[in-house]
Amino acid sequence: MATAREDSPGHEADGGGGSPASPAAESPATPRPAGPPAELGPAALRALSHPLRIRILDLLPSHGPLTASKLGEIVGESSGSTSYHLRQLAKHGLVREVEGKGTARERWWERTPGGFSISSAGKDSPAARQTAEAVNIEFLRLRHERVMAFVRAGQGADEETLEKWLGTTTFFSANKWATPEQMETIVQAWDRFSAEHIEPLSGQEEGPGMIPFEVHFDAFPTIDPDGNPL
Repeated sequence: MATAREDSPGHEADGGGGSPASPAAESPATPRPAGPPAELGPAALRALSHPLRIRILDLLPSHGPLTASKLGEIVGESSGSTSYHLRQLAKHGLVREVEGKGTARERWWERTPGGFSISSAGKDSPAARQTAEAVNIEFLRLRHERVMAFVRAGQGADEETLEKWLGTTTFFSANKWATPEQMETIVQAWDRFSAEHIEPLSGQEEGPGMIPFEVHFDAFPTIDPDGNPL
């Protein structure tokens, strides 16, 4: 029953005619309207049901554009394998070639701007719902791995580094009681916050002093469908 959203780095619109399945590129000066990104259709969701494709899609935002060879080094696969999976992701508008970079033999790939959401609600079969849940679970597993890697890295950091990052990191949890309508209001407020404060940061990858960062916002009932505490 989960709904997960995956954001993508935004870039200035390239003016070219991309794949009809591709989300439209956005200018960094024009934040995306508040609200969830478009939900993946059945075909794109099936294409994402391969763990390596999820891993590739998860790596691109934090590493920046990558070639199939470099992706292969990171994930421990051959460049032929990563190249194949990149092409499958591109068919569904989830990744795209970086325009004006690379050669016919060495292409650079990036996540398609615009983001997407994955929900198990409204699916027409148990198999479709299970596919959505499996993809969501894998994205969440990878996200948890990054959180733990950051915590472990902090244990070996020197005082100068720790001082530099002071105030830039927080892990926050709140446990309250609310109606579903009140919870929906909170999610809508986050969408407005993201449009106002997060989206304008898109397209800054090449700027001086820029580093990749990740923001999490989770809001979910802590009960199962039968009302039992999780």
